[in-house]
Amino acid sequence: MNQPFHITVIGQGYVGLPLSLSFAMNGAAVIGVDANEKIAADLKRGRTAQTEAFNGRTIREILREESERGTYRVTTDGASAVRESNVIVLTVGLPVDSSGAPDYSAFESACAVIGGNLRRGSLVLIRSTVVPGTTEAYCRPIFERLSGLRAGEGFYLAYVPERIAEGKAFEEFRTMPTLIGAADEASRRFAEAVIRVNSTAEIIHSPSIIAVETAKVLENLQRDANIAIVQEFARFAETAGIDTFEVIRLANSHPRVQLLSPGPGVGGYCIPNAFYYLNAKARVLGLELPLLSLARQQNQSMPEVIVDKTAALLSAVGKSLEGARVAVIGLAMKDQSPDDRLSPAVAICEAAIRRGAEVSAYDPNVASAYPFKAGTLKEACAGADALLVLNTIAPEFDPLSEADALRENVVVLDTRANVDAARLPKSALYWKI
Repeated sequence: MNQPFHITVIGQGYVGLPLSLSFAMNGAAVIGVDANEKIAADLKRGRTAQTEAFNGRTIREILREESERGTYRVTTDGASAVRESNVIVLTVGLPVDSSGAPDYSAFESACAVIGGNLRRGSLVLIRSTVVPGTTEAYCRPIFERLSGLRAGEGFYLAYVPERIAEGKAFEEFRTMPTLIGAADEASRRFAEAVIRVNSTAEIIHSPSIIAVETAKVLENLQRDANIAIVQEFARFAETAGIDTFEVIRLANSHPRVQLLSPGPGVGGYCIPNAFYYLNAKARVLGLELPLLSLARQQNQSMPEVIVDKTAALLSAVGKSLEGARVAVIGLAMKDQSPDDRLSPAVAICEAAIRRGAEVSAYDPNVASAYPFKAGTLKEACAGADALLVLNTIAPEFDPLSEADALRENVVVLDTRANVDAARLPKSALYWKI
């Protein structure tokens, strides 16, 4: 493609914002679109709660620099942004409702904005993780009906799933092998040219868009099942008196074994939702997914497992969970993250509160307000009967720096294997997952 790329990225969340800035840093003119007026207003002021970094610069610094250079701007007006662009990238996600059904409402609205304003010759890249079949059976009809153009002729269409790990977004946009699903050669070439703006990695093509969509879901399902295995094994190892992490270290010395680590649960947007995306398609096909369903149930049950363990340990020192003061370190869905979407740490806090505990949780990385959130670690630990270490807040963070504020006979639950038990008071009862 010889024309300059004018790229609109719809959705300025944990994928859309670093992707927009990555394109901008590499010479593209980028419009970031977000329907949330507060997010858009904050971005215009150079503010974001995200903590990505690249080459010694924080995402906030990159945001301000690219905004000042004029390579990145943000708006809530998706229609005008689409009309100005020859590349439209959709990163809006599919949340899952309480019944396990994917919710297409925001995704459909974004598709309608694209279809209603699509210019002839433009490329639409779907980068969201979706139910297999979504691009061709759901998005394409909307685009064609509202634009009056045909995919592969009047406009171009490809599915290119994001595969980044939060916290490594800028680097992995550049170095992670990229999948492109495109049903026609022109769309494939256009998509590859856009990906090459900010990627030097291998590009793997497939003429089957649904195969690429399914591959992305399967990547996440593999992690969900892997974690479920080690969560269940951790209960065995605990009962058998074996160090879970030592066993995993030894097993992972085999080059064909890659076990992940147990923890307080699985959160974020990708892994917890993957089963429900595949299950939605399986239901249409009249299939059941018993193994994957069981893995999801195992991981989804972990917050209750942690609360049950807290209650049992408190009972062992003559205390009750009801009325106990519980200090929690970590609210994000994983270590050193601002992302609290579907966070097991939040679920643990809420479950403990339902059972009568007084919870005080500390996590300076998370911007969301919670009624049980503490401003400092000292405040969280003051007079606590139990300390739950659910996340590593920062590389050098010491979860026991305020241990003097804990009550006598405190119980300490270490779900990240980063507590030095030798530093605990002799009266403390320590448990490692």
